[in-house]
Amino acid sequence: MTEIRWHSRAGQGAVSGAKGLGDVVATTGKEVQAFALYGSAKRGAALRAYNRIDDEQIFNHAKFMNPDYVLVIDPALAYTDNIVENEADHTKYIVTTHLTKEELIEGIPSLKGKEDRVFVVDCVQISLDTIGRSVPNAPMLGAFVKVSGMFELDYFLENMKRVLAKFPQKIIDGNMAAITKAYNDVK
Repeated sequence: MTEIRWHSRAGQGAVSGAKGLGDVVATTGKEVQAFALYGSAKRGAALRAYNRIDDEQIFNHAKFMNPDYVLVIDPALAYTDNIVENEADHTKYIVTTHLTKEELIEGIPSLKGKEDRVFVVDCVQISLDTIGRSVPNAPMLGAFVKVSGMFELDYFLENMKRVLAKFPQKIIDGNMAAITKAYNDVK
């Protein structure tokens, strides 16, 4: 089973990102869960969203997991949340930041020794450049696709177009550009 934990603030799209990822995973015939746990439901409040992906039916509905991937959408949460909580020895971290990987790890001692499992990408800036506002979930999905190797980029983009079909073409195009740019920029 693959488990993913998202660290975000309400309004940054982590819940939509987890659900969008779940929709794409479902096209592959795998079983998937996408859910979130909110503290306060106010915009800007910290929240966590989750995905589970497996070939078999998923009976585990607990929020506790040993994530294979930790996706940190809000840069400040990398410092204030315990992003390494319940980590496995193979957990990979994708963190939104304008810092280099070395600068990020220097500021977060719990990531030291995990350099080969830490990836950085500036999802906030990418979303501003491609979508026109700070909605960093789409770029995070692009970074996840690259780091996980779970999908070919073209397959993911085609299926995300279907997920986003209810939005105007300008929004769809912005999201496709954001996903692609983050896929190419993640380090």
